[in-house]
Amino acid sequence: MKAPVFEEFDPASDCDCPGCLHWRSAARSSRSSLTIALGGHPAARRALVLAAAAGTVIGGAHTVPAVASDHGPARPGLPSSDEPPTPQGGSGPLHGPAGSAAAPPKHLTGLPATTRAAIVNRAKLWLTAKVPYSMVKFWSDGYRQDCSGFVSMAWNLGSNEWTGSLNKFGTRVTRDQLQPGDMLLFHNPANPQKGSHVVLFGGWTDYTHTYYVAYEQTPPRARKQSTPYAYWTNSSHYVPYRYKGLKQEEKAAGGPVSTQFPGAKSFGAGADNANVTRLGKLLVGRGGGRFYTTGPGPRWGEADRRATQAFQRAQGWRGASADGLPGPMTWAYLVGGKGKNIPPLAGAASGPGSAASKVPPYPGRGKFRPGASNAYVTQLGRQLVKKGFGKHYTKGPGPRWGEGDRRAVEAFQRSQGWRGGAADGYPGPETWRRLFS
Repeated sequence: MKAPVFEEFDPASDCDCPGCLHWRSAARSSRSSLTIALGGHPAARRALVLAAAAGTVIGGAHTVPAVASDHGPARPGLPSSDEPPTPQGGSGPLHGPAGSAAAPPKHLTGLPATTRAAIVNRAKLWLTAKVPYSMVKFWSDGYRQDCSGFVSMAWNLGSNEWTGSLNKFGTRVTRDQLQPGDMLLFHNPANPQKGSHVVLFGGWTDYTHTYYVAYEQTPPRARKQSTPYAYWTNSSHYVPYRYKGLKQEEKAAGGPVSTQFPGAKSFGAGADNANVTRLGKLLVGRGGGRFYTTGPGPRWGEADRRATQAFQRAQGWRGASADGLPGPMTWAYLVGGKGKNIPPLAGAASGPGSAASKVPPYPGRGKFRPGASNAYVTQLGRQLVKKGFGKHYTKGPGPRWGEGDRRAVEAFQRSQGWRGGAADGYPGPETWRRLFS
């Protein structure tokens, strides 16, 4: 099983406020002259343009809220008051082809059936296409390009919903029951345009269940990143929901995957088959990742037995019912998403920077750039050496960022199973957390 990939963000310059990020991009476009004409700090210019855009929207064909809302940091560590405003549209039908009127609402006799894999794959389509955020525009699939339109699309609903209506398409679940494809919803009934937001749950990042992979639509475009539970801001207000039309059977490349127990002979000493791999992946999804140093894979091993036993004991089973070998009941609980997850170890990290985790607060990626010189570079380098990734240093580590630091970070990232942009040699918040855990 591949380790999850985490997006880590690199600010474009020394000023990290969202206004500066936005206007640095705008300055490279054909509207750069307008940027200069407005004058003042980029965040102030942003506010003027947003006010003008709001007036245009109010006078347009679509009825939309006039008040901007705060949805959560555009990047880890940003205070909510500095983030780009992200108002949302209301409930409505899917949008027709470009230039045509919206299609009339369809009479639905039931919810479209879908699977967890299909939900996540639909979400990834917008990530791949880099769909830009908009509360008034519609993507080619007919869905509105804001947070609630994104979830409406991923759940394959026959309409564009908003945070005030999405809950009727789901069933409330607990934090322990969360699985990929579920949503975390915050709707502020007192002021729907202040704070309301919704994201898709993509799975826990590790056994502590303090961070998860969030798929969401937020300025400037659709994104996926490691996110603290339940969200960066207004965390206590987010409610988990599961789509009502979810199938228990999921599609695989070879067709439907059966929920039927494959038999005791599929597991135990000497077993080597796809059912062992599937079991391991299910256990990792329920908090058993700490038992696996590699895999899960098709060959049965001690990691499979220990993870299975931990899951069984989490259900309160003892004796022969918690022997580490999956039976029909264990299998039914795993494939059906039933029961309790494997709890974290006592005294495990409760989050980055917490007293329990001993993880120092992430200082920001701006501290690790070519030419940077500060104490955090030294701290990072010493931890890399301590973890066994010091072979790229010819001297030091020291306070000045260099190629030795970058190559050492890249080696650590690759040791986590990450590739591509997730293993670029520049430490983001997830790299920092794992390195110091």
